[in-house]
Amino acid sequence: MKIAILKEQAAGERRVAGTPETVKKFIALGASVAVEAGAGATASIADDAYAAAGASVGDRAATLAGADILLGVQGPDPASLGGAAAGACIVAGLNPFGDRARVDAYAAGGYEALAMEFMPRITRAQSMDILSSQSNLSGYKAVLDAAAEYDRAFPMMMTAAGTVSAAKCFVMGVGVAGLQAIATARRLGAQVSATDVRAATKEQIESLGAKAIFVEKVAGIEGEGTGGYATEMSDEYKAAQAELVSSHIAKQDIVITTALIPGRPAPRLISDAQIASMKPGSVIVDLAVEQGGNVEGAVAGEVVVRHGVKIVGHRNVPSRLAADTSALFSRNLYNFLSAFWDKDKNAPVLDEEIGNAIRLTQGGKVVNERLLAS
Repeated sequence: MKIAILKEQAAGERRVAGTPETVKKFIALGASVAVEAGAGATASIADDAYAAAGASVGDRAATLAGADILLGVQGPDPASLGGAAAGACIVAGLNPFGDRARVDAYAAGGYEALAMEFMPRITRAQSMDILSSQSNLSGYKAVLDAAAEYDRAFPMMMTAAGTVSAAKCFVMGVGVAGLQAIATARRLGAQVSATDVRAATKEQIESLGAKAIFVEKVAGIEGEGTGGYATEMSDEYKAAQAELVSSHIAKQDIVITTALIPGRPAPRLISDAQIASMKPGSVIVDLAVEQGGNVEGAVAGEVVVRHGVKIVGHRNVPSRLAADTSALFSRNLYNFLSAFWDKDKNAPVLDEEIGNAIRLTQGGKVVNERLLAS
């Protein structure tokens, strides 16, 4: 069983899907590991470190030659995979809804494509969940990005020359990224509040020492979709939420938005009129900008100014912490493959619950029910 760790080809992608730590662990399972030269360079991992861990390091052709499992952070270009074993597994974040043409090309090429972002949110798969591991650090980085753009201090400071007031930070969307954003903003000394459409998050917000801002008395609204994700809300809720947010957001210095709905454009949380109500010099960080954005006027890959407010729309935020996010992503992949490793076959053998959830293509066809239904 040969496992290939490929150098990422997507523009701006600095992460890598394997580290010397996981190389050693895969070899201990009985696999051989090949790493494309330079794959870890942008994540602060030298080729020599992979070689010392027991991997063979070479060009892409040598890395792919006869490979049974291809590991990536983002889905590799199907045209770049020549030489891999027939029916090889591609294990990566494959953006199935956003890049359906690539999924179809994997099927046409005979590959078995496994989308790690489709990992079910069940207890035994927590250590395999790339969305959680990457979002955790995205939430942290969002606060640092806000602090870098904000031309004032976060904590209250009492000096001989007077007192500096603490920044007010509002987090919208309290999933993994939002919870980490709350914790990080609190550590930096901000006054933090947060909101979410899921009623169950109120206790989580308060447990981190932040103030929960929630719509009250809108019957039958829980906001909880399958697998712990948010779902689309009713018009009644949206109207009540907009009124609540409008009154609250005008008082904030920092706003961080993290709301995503799988397979759909990101919900619009902040309008241009709400931006105009904020104080000049305030900062909004939109972590959903690549899925259409939570903030009106946000631009993917840019920091723009509207009504004196900076709107930060960095692309691929996990890649901005490449060393740590690569380490976590690589462990997710190892945890997944090792959990299903059959020693007799020297290969992973997936079960139905997880296998059917993440498998996009098999036998020349697209087989995933979520994709076929979309």
